Amino acid sequence: MGVLKDTIQSKKALLNTAMQLRKVCNHPYLFDGVEDRSLPPHGAHVIENAAKMCMLDKLLPRLAEQGSKCLIFCQMTRMLDILDDYCFIR
Repeated sequence: MGVLKDTIQSKKALLNTAMQLRKVCNHPYLFDGVEDRSLPPHGAHVIENAAKMCMLDKLLPRLAEQGSKCLIFCQMTRMLDILDDYCFIR
């Protein structure tokens, strides 16, 4: 029974680590306490602090010029909130 419990705990720890890595790849503001509250909530720092957002900021205007549409999927609601902030900024 102890081996099974250790295996379950190890699996949970691995899944938690994987979730943290997903957050790192998406945006640093997904971690609590990282965002500088002294900056305006809809400032350029939202875009500049994540490489994915910088790429998106370059890609979307090009797609719009071509008349293309873009659909963005995300599994994290907090990341969708950040993308909502991006759309408000731009």
